[in-house]
Amino acid sequence: MKSKTIKELLASESVISNITVMGWVKTRRDLKKQSFAEINDGSTRQNLQIVINNEDENFKHILSDVINGASIKVIGDLVPSPAKGQRYELIAKSIELLGKCPQESYPIQKKKTSDEFLRTIAHLRPRTNKYAAMLRIRSELSFAIHKYFRDNGFFYVHTPLITTSDCEGAGEMFSVTSFDIGNIKNLPVDANGNIDFSKDLFEKRTYLTVSGQLEGETLALALGKIYTFGPTFRAENSNTYRHASEFWMIEPEMAFYDLYDDMDLAEDFVKSITRDVIKNCSLDLELFAKFVEPKLMENLSNVTETKYERLQYSDAVNILEKENDRFEIKVSWGVDLASEHERFLVEKYFKKPIIMYNKPKDVAAFYMKLNDDGKTVRGMDLLVPRIGELIGGSEREERLDVLTNKMKEFNMNPDLYWWYLDLRRFGTVPHSGFGLGFERMMMLVTGISNIRDVCAYPRVPGYAEF
Repeated sequence: MKSKTIKELLASESVISNITVMGWVKTRRDLKKQSFAEINDGSTRQNLQIVINNEDENFKHILSDVINGASIKVIGDLVPSPAKGQRYELIAKSIELLGKCPQESYPIQKKKTSDEFLRTIAHLRPRTNKYAAMLRIRSELSFAIHKYFRDNGFFYVHTPLITTSDCEGAGEMFSVTSFDIGNIKNLPVDANGNIDFSKDLFEKRTYLTVSGQLEGETLALALGKIYTFGPTFRAENSNTYRHASEFWMIEPEMAFYDLYDDMDLAEDFVKSITRDVIKNCSLDLELFAKFVEPKLMENLSNVTETKYERLQYSDAVNILEKENDRFEIKVSWGVDLASEHERFLVEKYFKKPIIMYNKPKDVAAFYMKLNDDGKTVRGMDLLVPRIGELIGGSEREERLDVLTNKMKEFNMNPDLYWWYLDLRRFGTVPHSGFGLGFERMMMLVTGISNIRDVCAYPRVPGYAEF
């Protein structure tokens, strides 16, 4: 039953006879002697026009079912199209109905539909032009990420999804258990009346990972340069346009890299994968530039062609304090900058991406290397238009005594991280890394404004449908 994809047919160098194509009907218009059906199979944004002879008896019984949403198999001749805007059309010789689509109940009609409604039918929204284009770009962006790291000497590694460690130290983690939590009365308890996780499958309390960084560091300090690319989970009750409970992260870790090497890599990485999408997804980007974000191509050119501003946190605060009247959250030294501050710096002040570094230690993760001033750490954030923070990274603290003390400041038990501290005991080296949220990168390259709309099945507080 294998057929040619529409993308393959439209790229053909010559006409083809007796070719088979399958897809879903997007629209149909009828003239007296001919009907024209537009079909799409998902391989490209472009539709293929099917020309149907209304006077052919073989088509009269099926024509009423060749309607929006129905799936069909067509055998015919691919010929040059006389119409503008399409290279070829298919003259139908036979049509087989694969799946009917009752119009009265089909939720995707030929009219503008809100993103909010489409989230309620996430299983069908990939049939729309916008979400099909988003998913094709997501596929290309994933490939570009793997290609970039392979071309630059990184090893792709897989870190665990089930973990005992809280990389961020914030405690916003999903618990993992084999206990039947629906039967609370039968849960084992210890002498203090708490759930006894020593009787659980892993014999201790476990969670879904918030980051593969800590395990990634152990691998980088053996292989040199590694990266992970996988799902991560945050049990943070945050209902914003750029936060999700389940998302994908790209996390490179590099031995012998300092903060400046880390920043250089982050800039080159973002530029490279953005260029790849611009080159290989031009048709789909066209859709987003026309219907979603009019300044999309201008923004992407800014991301790929400009030298990113390097800005110390203290200098950013000096700039922002002068603009405090415009902000809901007022800025002073030591404040963890919010999205409104990040976007002002990127979109209004510098008008290009920024890498902000040397953050206050009190708003930084425990693993970031402490600077000699005792107040700041060698952490950095890459900020881009519309999104704010795209990447967060740092030079990692490689000094055993300093790291142990920082863990205690975060109320973390160093004994539970003995394996992580071993990296500092045995052949420690300067090393760095960063994390890029894949969905935020998708928001950047498509212009889509809500993280719920750059993945097939979003997982956010209060919503885990499908």
